[in-house]
Amino acid sequence: MARGLQARLEESADLIRSPTSPVPVTARSVMLDRAENLLHDHYGGKEYWDTRRSMVFAKHLRAVGDEFRSKYLNSTDEADRIPFEEDWTKMKVKLGSSLGGPYLAVHLRRKDFIWGHREDVPSLDGAVKKIRSLMKTHQLDKVFVATDAVRKGPAPLDSVTPSITRVTEEHTQGLRKGRAGSVSLPERFFIGTSVSTFSFRIHEEREILGLDPRTTYNRFCGDLEEACEQPTHWKVAY
Repeated sequence: MARGLQARLEESADLIRSPTSPVPVTARSVMLDRAENLLHDHYGGKEYWDTRRSMVFAKHLRAVGDEFRSKYLNSTDEADRIPFEEDWTKMKVKLGSSLGGPYLAVHLRRKDFIWGHREDVPSLDGAVKKIRSLMKTHQLDKVFVATDAVRKGPAPLDSVTPSITRVTEEHTQGLRKGRAGSVSLPERFFIGTSVSTFSFRIHEEREILGLDPRTTYNRFCGDLEEACEQPTHWKVAY
């Protein structure tokens, strides 16, 4: 029988070890769902970053992402000066030493964020305006957009560039969320969505890979948001 518990890291460890724990002592495996929550009290510390740097995309996911980058975005690790080792805990990269691919990457949440965080999430028209501005500022003519926006008729995002290629499962055999991450982290400039866990993970991966923080910690602002505070820069603790 599967049972759940909700607690901090130290409390969870005690519960698992205890004879009276809701987790049977005969269990051979324990799954920690959303383990980042267990490390909340240690966020930004060495223990957190040691754990975070131990997480690397599986080889078959990286292969899909690398093929997509090369085919559609003119991007490779070598050309983009992106360091890579199978074990990220062995990497210590100087910030700003990595260049990033010649494209803008966007993570734009919609759906529940439209009503749950409506003040700091832009309209699609507002997002398009910001994307165009960033492409012009950074002299980029390609943009990769990861979004859960529902498509009904012509989408405003289609107007970002004169010629846009809509990537479907036929192109990549399913470039879904996990695989999108492997595309969205080595770009020249990244902009995400406020308080989005997925955007946070991209921040961390770009930090580990040594990309310039000024090109990493950015988010969209709401159309009427006056004080648009940008994400906090969390440095890797080695």
